Amino acid sequence: MNATIRELLDTADLLLADNEGPATAGPVTGGPATAVSGVAVLAPPTALTATAVSRCRSAAFALRAALESAVATRLTAHGAPRTIREGSMRAALLWLRYCAEAGTARRAKAVWSQLCLGCHYHQYEIGPTEDQVRAWHSEVGAIVALLTN
Repeated sequence: MNATIRELLDTADLLLADNEGPATAGPVTGGPATAVSGVAVLAPPTALTATAVSRCRSAAFALRAALESAVATRLTAHGAPRTIREGSMRAALLWLRYCAEAGTARRAKAVWSQLCLGCHYHQYEIGPTEDQVRAWHSEVGAIVALLTN
């Protein structure tokens, strides 16, 4: 497993570990100015907070990127054409059947499809749950291990 894939999986771990409460992402801007005795005073800086749903969606993005990187590495190692490696992920997953066991390729396609659904934001849908992302995390970890051996 290369360093990039490991870092992406670790990022997903960190995002899921922080789901206990809202996270703050440091100062963004000074708050609105108020006048005190004719002198403008800035309010304390505001901070961005990440909800559990946004962390889960972010973890899904990291997991999808890790899976795509592992698939690309496997295809490169087996001499897949550049158009396949750099083309759509659907084409890469089809080609993966010739570079890995059929069961591994099916698992990769299934979890990639689920991750794609979890990554997309729709107003009328609730984002992925922590349990879903944890299940995807274990599946991606297993598939990455199979592809990098």
